[in-house]
Amino acid sequence: MDYLANYQEWLQNPALCAEGKAELQALAGNEKELEYRFGGEMEFGTAGMRGLIGYGINMMNIYTVMRATQGLSEWVKSLGKEAKERGVVISYDTRRKSEEFAKAAAGVLAKNGIKAYLFDDVHPVPMLSYAVRYLKTIAGIMITASHNPKEYNGYKVYGEDGAQMSPEDTAKVVAYIDEIKDYLSVTAAETSDLIVPVPKALDNDYIEELSKLTLSKEAVEKCGANLKLVYTPVHGSGYVPVMAILKKLGINVTVVEAQTVKDTEFSTVKVPNPEYKETLSMGIALANEINADVVFGTDPDSDRLGVALKDKTGEFVALSGNQVGILLLDYILTRLSEDKTMPANAAVVKSFVTTGMAKALCDDYGVTLYETPVGFKFIGEKIKQWEKDGKHTYIFGFEESCGYLRGTHARDKDAVVASMLCAEMVCYYAYIGKSVFDRLQEIYAKYGYVLDKNVSIQYSGLNAMKEMNAVVDGLKTIRVEEFAGIKVNAIRDYSAAKRTVIDGGAVEEMDIPKCNCVYYELEGGSFVCVRPSGTEPKLKIYYSLKAKDEQTANEQLVVLQSDVNKLLESAKN
Repeated sequence: MDYLANYQEWLQNPALCAEGKAELQALAGNEKELEYRFGGEMEFGTAGMRGLIGYGINMMNIYTVMRATQGLSEWVKSLGKEAKERGVVISYDTRRKSEEFAKAAAGVLAKNGIKAYLFDDVHPVPMLSYAVRYLKTIAGIMITASHNPKEYNGYKVYGEDGAQMSPEDTAKVVAYIDEIKDYLSVTAAETSDLIVPVPKALDNDYIEELSKLTLSKEAVEKCGANLKLVYTPVHGSGYVPVMAILKKLGINVTVVEAQTVKDTEFSTVKVPNPEYKETLSMGIALANEINADVVFGTDPDSDRLGVALKDKTGEFVALSGNQVGILLLDYILTRLSEDKTMPANAAVVKSFVTTGMAKALCDDYGVTLYETPVGFKFIGEKIKQWEKDGKHTYIFGFEESCGYLRGTHARDKDAVVASMLCAEMVCYYAYIGKSVFDRLQEIYAKYGYVLDKNVSIQYSGLNAMKEMNAVVDGLKTIRVEEFAGIKVNAIRDYSAAKRTVIDGGAVEEMDIPKCNCVYYELEGGSFVCVRPSGTEPKLKIYYSLKAKDEQTANEQLVVLQSDVNKLLESAKN
């Protein structure tokens, strides 16, 4: 692709806005930057598109957003008049240009004769998912880059079931997008009767739906008002709904006021990702000041929840997404069993890179556990499938990346309902005389210690995705029999949906959607998994290591990581 020709084409196009022209003129002569911006197109995958904000065909800007929306519009029109009338609902978070992109998307839809419901203020991912089904729209659009740094934004598309759009429908939308060669040719209606606000009643109805999912009303009534909980929305869209549900339950909350501001720069944190303890640092400082019990933090689009608890020494420790997921899973299974409300066909869903400990808990309670590829849309697809065939009743789904969902009101990660469940979980354990940290240690004592750790290798440049996928492809050609003295029982190649047993070499077909990922099943229930991220230029390595105690696990992990790193180097050659 001739990046300089593409650059000049944009620069000379009279449709380019003044801001865009000035930005691109300032890049004249910067070959590396121009190649990145114009040497390849931003990929639109099953998670939509996500990238750095700026002008160019490989960047997030109003023209790439309008082009994507035109492609979506063509798909909607291909479905007929009813689909156009049902329309598309659009939400956005607090990032740079999010509102501008949302309004542009609404304008493109309206120009194509498609009804566009537009939220009048920031709303999180789970509420967009809920709105699709509430309003019975044909699709939904969420403008967000989730937990990425401030320089990023993104565009996610949802299907009529409220889950991220299926790969099949996404392929059709992408085909329409690819037909649009001139990015700056797409136009939008500035005003239109087809652009309508999302009904105000939706917000209250969403909170009502969440309140039906509570599991420990008596404990909350006894302990909620005295609970010392600190919450930070990290400048994101979770502030209003999280505070609303906790207030409705009567749970005492102290909010980090400085981080309630809708700040596009996320100026009080390095990265707005609540997985990191540093992101929760202001919340932890406030918690220490008021002697609080727990700290919650949600990311900009409020689909991820980070949690920090006091350990035995009274110091706050940030829990991993796996630990929070295990605590919530254990809590839900415990309460449903105690109240004798566990469905006979209950099922839990997790991504295959999420902690191996989930199986031990589900087995103990006689609950079916399903594994899916990474991406909450696959969990949403399981919910949809079971609603149709009645094979199972969904009770919980989670991913190691701080994503959790109880209930079927939404079909994506929901940090609002997760905040509610975590808060009442703290109340429940206080009610029976223990802390959540105590319960985590009890889980380890009962099921064995599991150390879960994720490592990301950063890539950069125009060919980042190609280079990451090449490493994963290289792994498929190497036979591995052990890591750190731990036997490899089987290797799963998710791109071929095949599982190869090391002893004997038997090959089994896997009934799971394909993705480029290699997974090593280790003896004793541990695993190592390598996959390229689908949303950012990072090669991700997941370790789940079962050991007799934490010290042993950490010692084994050092050797395990060393062996995996050597394997990755071999895969590059």
